[in-house]
Amino acid sequence: MRDSFDLYRDIYDIPKKEYEKRFKYLSDLLNLEPIMLSQVRNLSLGQRMKADLAAALIHNPKILFLDEPTIGLDVLVKDKITEAILQINKEFNTTIILTTHDMKDIQKLCNRVIIIDEGHMLYDGSINDIKKSIGDLRHIYVSTNSKVDIEKVKFDFNNKISVELKNTGYYEFTYDADGVKVQKIFSYITKNFEINDLKVEGTSLETIVKIIYANKSL
Repeated sequence: MRDSFDLYRDIYDIPKKEYEKRFKYLSDLLNLEPIMLSQVRNLSLGQRMKADLAAALIHNPKILFLDEPTIGLDVLVKDKITEAILQINKEFNTTIILTTHDMKDIQKLCNRVIIIDEGHMLYDGSINDIKKSIGDLRHIYVSTNSKVDIEKVKFDFNNKISVELKNTGYYEFTYDADGVKVQKIFSYITKNFEINDLKVEGTSLETIVKIIYANKSL
């Protein structure tokens, strides 16, 4: 595999000293030393992905295009790839444009998101703005042995919250944090129900994207 990197050195006409420094940096960053003398055809998918990323970066490009860079990778290799992308972006100010369906990759790597559906752009903006686009929705999940009258709860909050029994056995109380104070909901729940377990989550990016695709716009 080392021969492949030497070939890229010649293709991009990288000065020897700069090449050796860059090669060592990428090899250390992506832990390529154990596979450097291996034949490419003998590498695993994760090893090939790391080697391909290093090869794409060996000439220090200003812009890097990645297509599903973590697809099919195990958790450890995936973390290594995303950490390397973040570090390259930070240290060398490399602009990285990637396509992915993995919402976790988007949240970890991206500060700007473009959502495309059948060739039409549905959204172009920051992660923070996309979360605000549907309101600051929060979810309280409650496990209880008490009987929950869903319609009564909605009535008590003037329909400012929704309640749904999930297949996990938890009741999901969904509300807009800009319209209902969480203290009021917690007080109501603890007063009216015997609680076995309770957890609070924000609306996931995956859910927000589903809403955008369903509405075809913000």
